[in-house]
Amino acid sequence: MRPLRYSINVTLDGCCHHEAGLPPDEESMRYWTDEMGRADALLFGRVTYEMMESAWRRPATCSWPGWMGEWDMRFAETIDRAKKYVVSSSLAGVDWNAELVRGDLGQTVQRLKQEPGEGLFVGGVTLPLALADLGLIDEYEFLVQPVIAGHGPTLLAGLRKRIQLELVDRHEFRSGAVAVRYRPTRAT
Repeated sequence: MRPLRYSINVTLDGCCHHEAGLPPDEESMRYWTDEMGRADALLFGRVTYEMMESAWRRPATCSWPGWMGEWDMRFAETIDRAKKYVVSSSLAGVDWNAELVRGDLGQTVQRLKQEPGEGLFVGGVTLPLALADLGLIDEYEFLVQPVIAGHGPTLLAGLRKRIQLELVDRHEFRSGAVAVRYRPTRAT
């Protein structure tokens, strides 16, 4: 069974809006590229899918924009070629190597987790909350940035019950950010 990993940038006060933290730098982009490369597929809600597609889909010209550095292009190429599943009841269809997911979320994600592979990667805010409430997330990975945003959507706001976690990995960045990976503790 492949694990479902929730990964996101977050400020010290829990804000997970994509513009609230530090701007991406080479070190963080390399980190996320490597992490995303560990996944067999990406699982997105509609909002995250559309945001990621607008930023990272290969242009029709097949040339990346001039503003991209080598590390941006590596990330863009990794996400562009990744298999994607999009959970949405409002989209009529998806492309960008994506498949639209409808129906019972719990059953669908359980089925995806049972397929062979290294893991699934979920990002965003709303979909991960639903998955956490269903007990389907196997790892939580947060890149905690040394910023206090003071506003914006917060990490897993509205979670129905407490989830106890154990630290399994930690990585410090030159920027002062810290990537931490946790797994839920299982009742014995």
